[in-house]
Amino acid sequence: MTRKLWDSFKKMKKIEASAAASELIQKLKDKHGPILFHLSGGCCDGSVPICLPIDELIIGQNDFHIDDINDCPFYMNKGQYEYWKHLKLYLDVASGRSGLFSIEGSEAVRFIIEGRVVNEK
Repeated sequence: MTRKLWDSFKKMKKIEASAAASELIQKLKDKHGPILFHLSGGCCDGSVPICLPIDELIIGQNDFHIDDINDCPFYMNKGQYEYWKHLKLYLDVASGRSGLFSIEGSEAVRFIIEGRVVNEK
């Protein structure tokens, strides 16, 4: 990656939401108040973002705030971030519940995340 590309990458938004994800985020904010996202990087669904009311998760020293998405903070485990830091992340929605306690499960959907490599083309 060239220096120019790296500088622009550092300034760009690290995560974006699809239209479906944005709509669901707003619905969840209307229902639960302020929310946050966390991607732990652990086992069992650790690569699945979890969405919780903002006061239901204690952010620790190993959590890294990568960006905000639709005015909601998005955190990732620092170890996971080391693997994902060169990617642009996209949050979307899929049918069916995940195995987590994420609040969107009550809507019979789950958030999913995709990472895309940023390149010079």
